[in-house]
Amino acid sequence: MAISVVERALRHDRVLVASALVFVLILCWAYLLSGAGVMTGMADGMGMAPVAWTPAHALMMFVMWAIMMVAMMLPGAAPMLLLFSSVARARQSPVRHMLLTGTFALGYVAVWSAFSLAAVILQFGLERAALLSPMMQATSTLMAGAVLVAAGIYQWTPLKQACLRHCRSPLDFVLTQWRKGLDGAFSMGSRHGAYCLGCCWMLMLLLFVGGVMNLAWIAGLALLVLAEKLLPAGTWVGRATGAVLVLWGGGVLFTLL
Repeated sequence: MAISVVERALRHDRVLVASALVFVLILCWAYLLSGAGVMTGMADGMGMAPVAWTPAHALMMFVMWAIMMVAMMLPGAAPMLLLFSSVARARQSPVRHMLLTGTFALGYVAVWSAFSLAAVILQFGLERAALLSPMMQATSTLMAGAVLVAAGIYQWTPLKQACLRHCRSPLDFVLTQWRKGLDGAFSMGSRHGAYCLGCCWMLMLLLFVGGVMNLAWIAGLALLVLAEKLLPAGTWVGRATGAVLVLWGGGVLFTLL
């Protein structure tokens, strides 16, 4: 009887997957809104000041970046996750397909966790070079302008466009790249994550321009990523954003002349 009840519940897979996504996103954004792991240890009583990079501080920064990437990127991956869940449900038992869906999501998150580790290393280097403020915002006009221009140009590159096309076509990916088993689900999730990384990594570096602790900037970039992937005109949204970024960055660099 207990097993029967569980199986009936698991048949509502889209509702369960969507609910799980919403729950994870609520937790991630609640973490960011509360400033957990960011403000701790950074106040010196007179304002904000950077702290020494101990292993504990580095771990705190990694957790912050990883949670921030999940909060920003998971909404755009929702169509892929829901589609994967539906296809897995048609091929597997109720319990098995939920496990496969979770493993797919884990593979996706693993890719962005690797990016988070790289971002922490970059943050450490920039802080050592005195190029970041305590709010983790670029203090160098040259660096800020260069990142804006580079991000804008990248929006128009063939690699960006190819990765964006993949992210906007989940059905083609699921039908042509299907892999069996848990290792296959993880491989598919990480492969999809790699495409999303190729699509958005330069946009994520803009966090160093607007401030890694700037919630409005974080939310704005998250909405941009979502618009690129889900709106019918998402491709042109990305290209228009690229043009704006180049003009913005050029204006910033012009102030140095």
